[in-house]
Amino acid sequence: MKFKGFRTLLVGSVLMLPACSFTDDSLWPSLTGEDPAGGNAQTAAAPKAATAQSQSTQTQPAAASSQPALGTGNFVPSGVTSGAATGTFVGKKVVELREELRRLQGNISGQNGGLQKLRAQLVGNSQRYHGTIAAVNARLQVGTTPGNPILVQQFKSAQSDLDRLAQDVASMNTLQNSISNSATMSSFLSESAKASFAISGAIDEDHQQLAILEDEVNRTDVLIDRLFKEVTNDVRRQTNYVSTERANLNLMSAGIKAGEIYGGSLLNVAMAGSGAGVQVTAGAPLSTSGRRPLVVVRFDRNDVPYQQALYNAVSRVLEKRPEAVFDLVAVAPSSGGQARVALNSNKARRHAEGVLRSLIEMGLPPARVAVSAKTATSARNNEVHLYLR
Repeated sequence: MKFKGFRTLLVGSVLMLPACSFTDDSLWPSLTGEDPAGGNAQTAAAPKAATAQSQSTQTQPAAASSQPALGTGNFVPSGVTSGAATGTFVGKKVVELREELRRLQGNISGQNGGLQKLRAQLVGNSQRYHGTIAAVNARLQVGTTPGNPILVQQFKSAQSDLDRLAQDVASMNTLQNSISNSATMSSFLSESAKASFAISGAIDEDHQQLAILEDEVNRTDVLIDRLFKEVTNDVRRQTNYVSTERANLNLMSAGIKAGEIYGGSLLNVAMAGSGAGVQVTAGAPLSTSGRRPLVVVRFDRNDVPYQQALYNAVSRVLEKRPEAVFDLVAVAPSSGGQARVALNSNKARRHAEGVLRSLIEMGLPPARVAVSAKTATSARNNEVHLYLR
């Protein structure tokens, strides 16, 4: 129970730290395969249970973000007023323009029908996707075996659902281009109607019909403009949504491999914190002298379970400092002779590559991490240190 209290106090202190203090204090303890209690199996069971309980209360499922709202407009043309033939050249021109307007409004009706159908498909595919994601997260939340085949199959199903969503968005983008062509045609009809007033040889009836036609073209033009804007907004929101879910699925894949739940993609965490995309290049690694690491992973045995704590530490940093970049350092013991040092240095680099792969799977862009290596007299085992730049 002492360990549980210590862990709770530590996490509480992390949450209260201001953004500027991350480099001044070590946020997380070292991650190691050593028994934290240092005693027999009975005393070791309590810290293990405390850790599991702490993670179950602190870690929430990596729930897929809800689908952005779709537009609700229904764009139905008002129709075209018929007119009697006058027999004049202008009268014949009015008949031609009227038929062009009818064809244009027919296209608009088809485009509106396509939009309503695509919206219904998007909603249906999104509901299936979120249902599958919720089932996977629920299983990961309580813990499961690494690479659980049931979760792998559900993951593939979620991928298929998201692919269908992406296809719906692509179809909506094609529809947007078609509406743009209708807008061009509407502008042509408007200019033609205005120019027809200047043609000689018209009678009053011709100009009366032209005025009615011009008003109907203008109303159609306004309808097209509203339709285009609503489809454009739908495409933009749904494209961002699908992109975000792709990143979350990549992280879920890593969670299924490990048999445990993480959270949302680290890139999405950073974007949520900044309100926009963050483009940062890590550059060359800085000196770590006098700096405290954010995370220390000690590889004193095989399969050290560092991923969850690594994710928690980095995501909390990104929530407060979305633009943050990191230094990842492979640390090898400097004792044991030249051959031993070389061997340990190679192993430490491989461990650092594994930690970097984990960060990338969690959604952190590679450009946010600078990797380097060093030896240290204080290290007893190969270690990987993660520093906040």
